[in-house]
Amino acid sequence: MRGFKDSAISEKIPFWLDPRKRAIFFQLLTFCMVGFLAYYLVSNTLINLERQKIASGFGFLHKESSFEIGESLIPYSAASTYTRALLVGALNTVKVAFIGIVITIFLGTIIGVARLSSNWLVSKLAAIFIEVMQDIPVLLQLFFWYALFCETLPSPQEALTPGAGISVCNRGVAFTIPEAHPAHRYMLLAILAGCVIIYLMRRWARKRQEKTGQFFPTFRVGIALLLGLPFVTWLTFGAPLKMDVPVLEGFNFQGGVMVSPEFIALLMGLILYTSAFVAEVVRAGIQSVSKGQKEAAMSIGLRPSLVLNLVILPQALRVIVPPLTSQMLNLTKNSSLAVAIGYPDFVSVANTTINQTGQSIEGVALIMAVYLFFSLSTSAFMNWYNKRVALVER
Repeated sequence: MRGFKDSAISEKIPFWLDPRKRAIFFQLLTFCMVGFLAYYLVSNTLINLERQKIASGFGFLHKESSFEIGESLIPYSAASTYTRALLVGALNTVKVAFIGIVITIFLGTIIGVARLSSNWLVSKLAAIFIEVMQDIPVLLQLFFWYALFCETLPSPQEALTPGAGISVCNRGVAFTIPEAHPAHRYMLLAILAGCVIIYLMRRWARKRQEKTGQFFPTFRVGIALLLGLPFVTWLTFGAPLKMDVPVLEGFNFQGGVMVSPEFIALLMGLILYTSAFVAEVVRAGIQSVSKGQKEAAMSIGLRPSLVLNLVILPQALRVIVPPLTSQMLNLTKNSSLAVAIGYPDFVSVANTTINQTGQSIEGVALIMAVYLFFSLSTSAFMNWYNKRVALVER
C-alpha cells in the first residue's frame, strides 16, 4: 500500500523536479552538445582541408616511407611502408618504457628503503639523491647524459675497453653476445617454463602455509629453477660457447650488440628522474605500516630481511601501488622527449612522417591513440595487480 502511494505521489511530480528524470535529461543534453561540437569540428576541418587541396585519410600508411631509422627491433629499410616505420617507432618506445620501468622500480625500491635506514650515511645519501634528481628537469638530464656520451667519450678508434668484450665510445657501447644458435631459443622457452612453474609453486606454497603453517623456500627454489632449467637446456644442445665479438671496422664496430648513446641517455635520464619519485612512494608506503607490526614480527624471532619482505612490504603495497602506477605512466609519456636527443621513438618517427606527407591531423591522432593505448594498458595491468595484493578484510 505504501509503495502504491509513493508511486502515485511520484507521478504527480513534474519531471523538472524529479531528480532521476532531471539527471537523465541533463545527461542526454550534454551528450547531444558534445556530439554536435564534435560534428562541427570534424566537418569544418574536412571542408578547410578540401578547400586547401590537402588530402585527408590514412591512405599514406601504405606508401613507401623513404627514410631510414637508426634503431629497429624488426627488419626495416627505406623501402618499407609508413605503417612499418610507425611500428618500429612504437616498438622502440615500448623497449625504452619496459626496461625503464623494471629498472626504475628496482632502483626506487632500494633507495626508498635506504632512505629509512638507521645508518646515518646511507639515509643522507638516499635523501640527497632524491632531492637532486627531483629538482633537475628530466629534459635537462637527457641533455646532460647525451652530451656526456657524445662529447667526453673517445672515438671508436680509441674506444675504452674495460674488459669482457665491452667497448665504450661516442658511438655507444658495444657488447659481446653469444653467436646465434638454436639452443638459445629453447633456453628462452625454459626460462618461460620456469616462470610458470614458480607462479604455480608460489600458489601451492601459500595454500600449504595457510593450512599447515609450514614455510616453503620459494625464493631459493625459484632461483634454482630459473638458472637450472636454461643450464640443462644449454648442456643438452652441446653447450655452445661461440661468441659474437664486436670488431672495429672502419669508423664503427661490427658484430655483437651496439647500444646507441641516444638510447643510453634516454634510459639514464628517465630512470634516475623517475626513481627519485618512486623512492618517495616506497618510503611513504613503508611508513604507513604501524610500528607495532614490525615490533610484533621481531618479537617472534623474524630476521630484519624477513620482516621487510613478509610483514611490511605486503601491507605497504596497498599504499604504494596507486601512486606507483602514476609514476610508471609518467615514465612512459616522458619517453616522448626522446625526440630532443634524436632517439627514434614513436613521436620522432611520427613527426618525420608528418613532415614528409603533410598529414598532420592524422599523425597527431596516431600519436594520441598510441600513447592512450600505452597508458590504458599500464593502468589496467596495475589495477589488476592492485586487486591481487589488496588486503582482504574478514
